[in-house]
Amino acid sequence: MMKISYTRIASPLGTLLLAGDDSGLRHIMFASETQSPDQAWRHDAAPLTETIRQLQAYFAGERENFDLPLAPEGTPFQMEVWQRLCDIPYGQTISYGELARRIGNPKASRAVGLANGSNPIPIVIPCHRVIGSNGKLTGYGGGLPIKEKLLALERHQLRLLPLG
Repeated sequence: MMKISYTRIASPLGTLLLAGDDSGLRHIMFASETQSPDQAWRHDAAPLTETIRQLQAYFAGERENFDLPLAPEGTPFQMEVWQRLCDIPYGQTISYGELARRIGNPKASRAVGLANGSNPIPIVIPCHRVIGSNGKLTGYGGGLPIKEKLLALERHQLRLLPLG
């Protein structure tokens, strides 16, 4: 088993906890979530340098797509949903029902919503781009104000400058 490294970074959305190993990025956690790293993880920012660089560029409005190795863990259904999330273009949104149709199961919008909510790598796997069928913002692990900021950033209505 590979050792997972983690670090915390200041971001315009609050503190983010990043964790990954040689396989890739495994977690991004918001300050509003439990941010206690697993006791087996080691504090080491070096393996996450590229993730940090790309996140800073994204928040500055200089990057629309991430090019990082990802290693989320989930069920085959969750993995399919998370892969489809990556297909949603920057600045665009779709509904949970549309996402269910894209995975070939149009009646699975609730299951898609649960998988979306279990996304361990938000921002990079853009679960914030999924909204209710009525166009309203719905749940987000970091809270609706963060989801709203991410969508505004992607509509070029807001520039989230990195802190520090």
